[in-house]
Amino acid sequence: MNDTTTSGTGPVRVRPIPECSPPPIDPEQLQVAETAPAWDQGMLAVEFHGADESWFGPQPTSSRDLPEPQQWAGHIAQALVEVMSGTRPAPQVIRFTAPEVYSAVARRSAVAGRRGVVSGRRAVVRRVLVCEPADGVAEACAVVVDHDRVRALAMRLTGLDHRWMVTALQVG
Repeated sequence: MNDTTTSGTGPVRVRPIPECSPPPIDPEQLQVAETAPAWDQGMLAVEFHGADESWFGPQPTSSRDLPEPQQWAGHIAQALVEVMSGTRPAPQVIRFTAPEVYSAVARRSAVAGRRGVVSGRRAVVRRVLVCEPADGVAEACAVVVDHDRVRALAMRLTGLDHRWMVTALQVG
């Protein structure tokens, strides 16, 4: 084999690997190391004395930073009705419901699952009305047709962490 490559990049050179061993330890450094603690973890210089506890929980969001409530209420109402009738898994709505609302919806889903699949039409949201009594709060009512029965669904939506969350639910 030649010392030059055929691609014209020049001759191939072999270079020795540099010495990468650490330098010898000075005896004076050993004495300092013996007096130092065996383990010293550095600390991040952060002070929470002036921090407000509200920084660490869910943050209220203004209505202008949230999606349009009319359309969103229609979508979440349809999802909640499907969960309560057993045609949609309950964990799909956990992100958009308060814990007490989710437990009620999941309980109704489990009851519907034990009852078995009921023949007939699937539940459909026909109409949604929304009012906004305060900034970051919307109240919605929906007309639902569920297996040839007409039902009402009332929800309170609260803006938290830049999304609507169902904080109260009443099914009639």
